[in-house]
Amino acid sequence: MTASPILSAADEGSPTQDIYRQLRGLIVSGQLGANERLPTVRQAATDLGVAAGTVAKAYKMLEHDGLVVSRTAAGTRVAESAGLLPASVLKHIRGLVAEAAMTGAGQDDVIDVLRAVWRAEAGEVAEAGPKP
Repeated sequence: MTASPILSAADEGSPTQDIYRQLRGLIVSGQLGANERLPTVRQAATDLGVAAGTVAKAYKMLEHDGLVVSRTAAGTRVAESAGLLPASVLKHIRGLVAEAAMTGAGQDDVIDVLRAVWRAEAGEVAEAGPKP
């Protein structure tokens, strides 16, 4: 792992959820690879200015999702089986981020719209039922 912190300070929301989402994003995007070691709970807590229990909860959530493996004395590492998003999806996401940055669109706005579109599309797929 790099010497610089990989996470940013938590937003106003739940610090546990923020840490979980940030790490999940780094893992599924491939920015944190298989077997790469995460900071210790204590180090991450110090870097982020949160309680160690907050980081530990986020790590447990990632472990529950099968994205990390925690071992005594070996630390927490990205799981071999951690699923990555397909390269084509990552390419589109990077393009979206670049376009949004060029137009001055805010990160929160883009994410909120993405979630809304996702829900709408997922609802249409569910209503249509499985394809014969």
